Amino acid sequence: MRSIAAVEGGLPQRHVVFVMFPDALLLDLSGPLAAFELSCETASAEGAPYRLTVASATGGLIRTSSGIELMSRSIQDLSDVDTLVVVGGIGVHEAADQPLLLDWLAAHAGGIRRVCSVCTGTFVLAAAGLLIGRRVVTHWGSCRLLQDRYPDVTVSPDAIYVRDGPIWTSAGVTAGIDLALALIEEDRGHAEAIRVAKRLVVFMKRAGGQTQFSVPLVLQEADDHGFETLHSWIQDHLGDDLRVEALAARVAMSPRTFARLYLERTGRTPAKVVEELRLEAARRALEETRHSIKEIATRNGFLDEERMRRAFRRRLGVSPQDYRAKFGAGDARERIDQDTDLGVAPIT
Repeated sequence: MRSIAAVEGGLPQRHVVFVMFPDALLLDLSGPLAAFELSCETASAEGAPYRLTVASATGGLIRTSSGIELMSRSIQDLSDVDTLVVVGGIGVHEAADQPLLLDWLAAHAGGIRRVCSVCTGTFVLAAAGLLIGRRVVTHWGSCRLLQDRYPDVTVSPDAIYVRDGPIWTSAGVTAGIDLALALIEEDRGHAEAIRVAKRLVVFMKRAGGQTQFSVPLVLQEADDHGFETLHSWIQDHLGDDLRVEALAARVAMSPRTFARLYLERTGRTPAKVVEELRLEAARRALEETRHSIKEIATRNGFLDEERMRRAFRRRLGVSPQDYRAKFGAGDARERIDQDTDLGVAPIT
């Protein structure tokens, strides 16, 4: 099934197939498909690095959950598949119970170089028996269901995407673009992936181990219209004194009343939220800037590098130095040697 047809310049042309089904989510398909399309824009049709196909179990018109219908080829007619991407959407559980699709996946996946899923498309791969013993991710809202339904699979609820051997799974919706960029980077290099990301006008090319949702977003979902202004102020003053007493004074409450109401409305203690916000800000700084770890720790209220290092290891399982080595931009990674001189020990 693998497609390695030679194209201009001696590079292989890879056949990328997107598998959809009735009530699939259109963005799960169009987002990553556009990334591969843009990676072909500088080449002629004959010399394009990718050949793109939209397929389904039976072929023909497939109605997406938005009502838009798309023409697809039957999976039975596919050949020379290099990369297979199963999309997600509200129709995924019916698709995961479709023998024609599951039998085809089980029979042909071993001959495909990369088998991938976007969002809840992971359920289709699991139903086909392709994820046994593997580490995967899906949309954060479906992680528990996936784990309960397939206990022989290890679900990583926070990741943007996860690669386990030839299997790539991604989180919700727009994470499919991150997955596509990672696949392009593997095929064509970092510079090409960044070029495509810029053409897509995505904020940044996110790496797989980064979290799929932000702390402020979670707080907005949980907040009972009482502490939005306080949260905005905290994010602008992470280096200040943010103990309960200081926050309580900010909202004109006693420390005891503030701590009780805050826990009731957000489901978190003030101290936990402050640490999470500081940690997220520090992570962004490690990813995007060349500031030293010492400077990042001070700016974001950790007081010193050791406190930030303990928070990173406790919450993320890595040191700030190793986090930057994995997720930092190229110019940020240049600071690793300097950070080591500041006493930030690597994981052993």
